[in-house]
Amino acid sequence: MRGHFPEPPDPLTAPSRSRRPDLQELPHRLRRWVVATLGSGIAHSATQTGGFSPGAACRLVLNNGERAFLKAVSLTANREAAALHRREALTASSLPPTIGAPALLSVFDDGEWVGLLMSDVNGRHLAQPWRADELELVMASLSRLHESVTPSPTSAIGSYAETHADQLGGWRRLAAAPPEGLDTWSRQHLDRLAGLESMWPTAVDGNTLLHADLRTDNMLLVGNDVVFVDWAWACTGAAWVDAVAFAPSVAMQGGPPPQWLLDRCSQAAAADPEAVTTVVAAVAGYFTEQALLPSPANLPSLREFQAQQGHHARSWLRERTGWR
Repeated sequence: MRGHFPEPPDPLTAPSRSRRPDLQELPHRLRRWVVATLGSGIAHSATQTGGFSPGAACRLVLNNGERAFLKAVSLTANREAAALHRREALTASSLPPTIGAPALLSVFDDGEWVGLLMSDVNGRHLAQPWRADELELVMASLSRLHESVTPSPTSAIGSYAETHADQLGGWRRLAAAPPEGLDTWSRQHLDRLAGLESMWPTAVDGNTLLHADLRTDNMLLVGNDVVFVDWAWACTGAAWVDAVAFAPSVAMQGGPPPQWLLDRCSQAAAADPEAVTTVVAAVAGYFTEQALLPSPANLPSLREFQAQQGHHARSWLRERTGWR
């Protein structure tokens, strides 16, 4: 199966990202650490686009011909992004090498700048809007990944319920104080949505190592395989949760409806449909709430990106519940 998916009736595309700094714009002390750690000067640096961090993302070619990847951000640019870099440093060090994720080489943290040096993945980003054959590869690679990490090979990370406890309570917070700008369908069903959402911690229970932040910018195509990068939110839970959380971004970026992804996730086919609907509700509540918040520092397009995913997540939830 090749080619793009048919254009949806109301296509929504991802907004533009913030500009990332180039290597030469980073502090001298951080660049000095890169060279000292790698043991070679840098012959070439290519800034990577995609994602929402206002930090640097540089593919490096060294004077000795070797390669590495650098990501770095300052607390001044965005404190949450810096905290996420620190979180990724902890999770990356606990991931088994068999999953193919970039290896963590070293960490820089002077209290203002946080930098991660990682092995370079020699791949490319997937086409946008989605191509059917490439999305098939993503789902096949994800299934193989989940099979290889069930049960999770590491006990150094928490469960999905633990790591997302503060995030997935959007409907309950919205029900307590409905804000201006909340769409009519959500406002009409707030109490029911809050009740459905409250059951997600039990629904996600499982022993699979999850990526928990799948989007096209966290994937690289390497031959006929897809490598998943940016494992800051790695945790354990039911394998099908990755597909459910991924689905709204796929629909938003010209891909098929969510059920297409679930049909290609064997664990989802075996899951309790009510549990799946509960997690869809939690994901929809997250995006709906986040989209209504002020934009965070140096991330002007993030809220629009979340609003678009919320639109598709709510449409999916409306189909699954039958609430009109």
